[in-house]
Amino acid sequence: MAVSPQIPQLTPKDYGSDQDVRWCPGCGDYSILSQMKKTLAALQIPREKCVFVSGIGCSSRFPYYMNTYGFHSIHGRAPAVATGLKISRPELSVWVATGDGDGLSIGGNHLIHAIRRNVDINIILFNNRIYGLTKGQVSPTSEFGKKTKSTPWGSVDNPVRPLSLALGVEATFVARSIDVHVKHLAEVLEAAARHKGTSFVEIYQNCNIFNDGAYLYATDRSLKFDNIIELQHGQPLRFGKNNEKGIRFKDYHLEVVTIGEEGVTEDDLLVHNEEREDPSLAFLLANMSYPQFPEPIGIFRRVERPSYETLIQEQIQEVQQKQGKGTLESLLYSGETWTVE
Repeated sequence: MAVSPQIPQLTPKDYGSDQDVRWCPGCGDYSILSQMKKTLAALQIPREKCVFVSGIGCSSRFPYYMNTYGFHSIHGRAPAVATGLKISRPELSVWVATGDGDGLSIGGNHLIHAIRRNVDINIILFNNRIYGLTKGQVSPTSEFGKKTKSTPWGSVDNPVRPLSLALGVEATFVARSIDVHVKHLAEVLEAAARHKGTSFVEIYQNCNIFNDGAYLYATDRSLKFDNIIELQHGQPLRFGKNNEKGIRFKDYHLEVVTIGEEGVTEDDLLVHNEEREDPSLAFLLANMSYPQFPEPIGIFRRVERPSYETLIQEQIQEVQQKQGKGTLESLLYSGETWTVE
């Protein structure tokens, strides 16, 4: 009796390419790359079934560093390329690596439509609040008043809130993590990979050359407990060094309260429900921003809805059952045609 050879387990190292990683020393992208390799190894996704698609920017070098298939596409168009790939090859695990400039400026329109269609792709947005590749200009997520090479007197643009944008078109999976919170980041990436439909993950990523310390309030050990709040499904929203603070939903808005003061108890706090169909509360959470609020990390929304490529495949099968598969020639000669003499 023939014995089938055992397929060796893939390790994080197996997902790394032989290319030299050319990000600046200390860049937060290294952490994201490392956690992505660990995530794929944990899920044992075959390398030949995995594709990374990117646009333009520091984050868009990602496909070069993965020992998988990859497509370094054009500026802002990665979601469109990934959509076409997933429709034609639905069995593939398709990832989009993009940044706040690539994904939210020239690529904003493509990003919105990929999310609203619920294509089964994973969009990872590296948010460093700056244009790093072009050496330090204001980006769509740069804070109001930000002084950069392109805004020497301060930006007068209102920044884009990536998660609010995704929730506005009712994304089925929305999450946020931070580059240096490696365990949390790995958990979020794995949850995104398991989701059927578009998963949108914003990662706070430090650009130590052109915007160093942009997220110091969320990463410094002496500051982060009061400035970030980890979302856990079914749990009340608590934070603080001693877990003494919380978020209460009152009169249609969120507010920070201290447990034990003015009669506030844990029962008064908002309990997180990532499976809530109505995205309104998730939208309020996404709009919480430092310094007025602690900024949430974790999964904001995770709901089920048919994916775009599944609906397309079902539609094609239905039409084929009624009309047959057809041929390219019959398609070209159908409808209105004319002859040029």
